[in-house]
Amino acid sequence: MKRVVRWVALTVTVLLLLVLSVPFWIDANNFKPLLETNLSKALGREVKLGDLKLTILSGSVTANDLAVGDDPAFNKDAFVKAKSLKLQVELWPLIRSRQLNVTGLAIDQPEITLLQNASGRWNFSSMGASSAAARPQTADPAPEKSNLDLSMKLVKITGGRFSMGKTGGHAKPLVLEAVNMELHDFSAASVFPFSFSAKVAGGGDIRLDGKAGPIDNADVSLTPAQASLKVARLDLAHSGVMGDTPDLAGLISFDGSFESKEGVAVAAGRLEAEQVKLVRNGTPASSTLELDFGVQHDLRKQSGLVQRGDIHIGKVLAALTGSYTQQGETAALKMTLAAHNMPVTELAAMLPPLGIVLPMGSSLQGGTATADFTINGPVDGLVIAGAMAFQNTKLAGFDLGKKMSTIERLAGIKTSPDTEIETLSAKVRMAPEGISTEEMKLVVPSMGELNGGGTVSAARELDFKMTAAVHAGGVTSLLGNTPIPFLVAGTCSEPVFRPDLKAVAKEEVKNLKNEAGKAAGGLLKGLLGGKHQ
Repeated sequence: MKRVVRWVALTVTVLLLLVLSVPFWIDANNFKPLLETNLSKALGREVKLGDLKLTILSGSVTANDLAVGDDPAFNKDAFVKAKSLKLQVELWPLIRSRQLNVTGLAIDQPEITLLQNASGRWNFSSMGASSAAARPQTADPAPEKSNLDLSMKLVKITGGRFSMGKTGGHAKPLVLEAVNMELHDFSAASVFPFSFSAKVAGGGDIRLDGKAGPIDNADVSLTPAQASLKVARLDLAHSGVMGDTPDLAGLISFDGSFESKEGVAVAAGRLEAEQVKLVRNGTPASSTLELDFGVQHDLRKQSGLVQRGDIHIGKVLAALTGSYTQQGETAALKMTLAAHNMPVTELAAMLPPLGIVLPMGSSLQGGTATADFTINGPVDGLVIAGAMAFQNTKLAGFDLGKKMSTIERLAGIKTSPDTEIETLSAKVRMAPEGISTEEMKLVVPSMGELNGGGTVSAARELDFKMTAAVHAGGVTSLLGNTPIPFLVAGTCSEPVFRPDLKAVAKEEVKNLKNEAGKAAGGLLKGLLGGKHQ
């Protein structure tokens, strides 16, 4: 029995020594030309590897360097650069016949450059096309059939860095760091599960879990996929996700799902925006904005439809629907926003992000608001226009009567620490250059009715021409029903009311003409011997 044990131990030792000696009599670099050729053929891109090293115990071949060429129509530099590439191999075919069968692939700390041209095509779209390296450099390379025939149990990326930008653009690219990705049972001809996680440079985390495949033969970017998507506190201002649209800012979190097939992606979920800012001179919102949405996006045309966009700000509910399309480095919108019977107090939290400032020390309290707007133009130059109205609200901390009593003809008007508003309505247009209003009507029960319109510049300077039809009573009863013209200047936080002297002069001239006309008419009547009763 002892002899049997001794022989078994000896046999195991010999076999172990043989296995450990394999790296010494099999030079892994002998496989490098074949491996580079096969990978280049499969990817349709030139692949270069560093020195190869065989590790028997782990059954792997490691390259200390990796470079994968880009589509020359996009970039002359490498598409992928990595410090190491690890290939999981079948040991027995390697030992017996020196045949290299790869079952897994792991890339450590790769740097990958993703570029999209003006027509929406990506530099990885042609991945797998055998003639990609020989294709002439054109702005919009024609689709070619894929020869991607890799099949592996596991494809793994760890510690990667992805840079996403546009050709010929000047916008800051979106950079993903600490990228970890796994593809299980990968085959170009079948569906395979995948997972993806990354940190966004500038702030934010992204997580994707789902399945994809088969790989699209003409354009890899159109490969069918289903996945859940989670985004945590993505910083719009510092991440580069908004390209050349610095006016938009905030921390975005998203939880939803998407499915893409035949070039169309359908996404749905809930988005939350904290500290959101919507215009250049806006200030971050104090309340969280939530959006329940459903979007259909055409991957080829880079356009889509917002089929459902329910905006929640506390108890405020607004509906946003419409379409968008990519235009260069930004997107152009054509949408409508409708909201009815919104609680004013909660809505007021979204005025600062729109660049709307109330008089210093004041606040809107109570009442409801209605708004119907169209939203048109590029994201970095949006024009929001439509009608809005407030009902039965109060501008607390602002004494409109006291402000207007500085106008001589309105001296003695009733004052109050707060301004009660029965109705405030206007046609409004908001654009990068400022805000303009027409057909503005303000009914203040304690005072009367104010009408007019004007502008608020990007610097929040006021230029309004108004008239006041003051209720009869007290000192103002001497004014009759004649509207009193006045101007509003200053700034949003410090408005200044003063008489409109030009309008007053024009009114006086008109009155003189009327009086002269009456006198002339009486004289003429006397000269002609008017009728006697």
